[in-house]
Amino acid sequence: MDNPLSKLRSLTPARIGIGRAGSGVPTAELLAFGLAHARARDAVHAALDVDRMVSALTSMNLPVQVVNSQAPDRATYLRRPDLGRRLSNEMQLNKTPKQIALAIVDGLSALAVERHAAPLIRALVALAPQRWAGAPAAIALQGRVALGDAIGERLGAQLIVVLIGERPGLSSPDSLGAYLTFAPRVGRTDAERNCVSNIRPAGLGYEAAARRIDWLAAAALARGITGVGLKDESGSAVPAQERHPRLKHSGTTEW
Repeated sequence: MDNPLSKLRSLTPARIGIGRAGSGVPTAELLAFGLAHARARDAVHAALDVDRMVSALTSMNLPVQVVNSQAPDRATYLRRPDLGRRLSNEMQLNKTPKQIALAIVDGLSALAVERHAAPLIRALVALAPQRWAGAPAAIALQGRVALGDAIGERLGAQLIVVLIGERPGLSSPDSLGAYLTFAPRVGRTDAERNCVSNIRPAGLGYEAAARRIDWLAAAALARGITGVGLKDESGSAVPAQERHPRLKHSGTTEW
């Protein structure tokens, strides 16, 4: 017998209309749930391929530096979020004359960074080369969102854009987030950032995400503020189907 909810299920990765087998769920659904859970766990523990990321960024003529947080390994990073927010004392970063700097951070899904960071940056450069071409990029390992504050401060950038792997969900192990902070410095709060979340082909596509990020970046530089004081008004420039993609679910945002 056909599932009457099949049409709805084709429109979303959410687990709806999964059916029943006695008091439990059908075997196929149980196996699918186990596979999704395993993929999410693998994404959390995966290590970023630094060489591949450096190659992708240098091919776009972006100056690249690799830095580390104070978390010495993945196990410590997961147990001590505070260390992931602090830049290693040994890290030296070259100052930049550019207004905008990028921090590409593994976060809780290196898979998201490997898949989506470079295509998103290419979309940004193509959209507004005057802002993004040649922007300095710091690849940060074992990092949290706030690590971008220290990176941006040491680079001397007016605006830091952190591209980070978000906490995986059961239908999105590779969701990328972008966090923008004006006048980055250690001690900035989450209320002083703007976020664009769920960046991936099955969520918010690269071009749509690039338009939002670029609008926020331009507005932040013009107004001298990000966070709760800067409302995202980029929606009028984004087609309706991209503002509300059918596959909308993302993992919980990584803070």
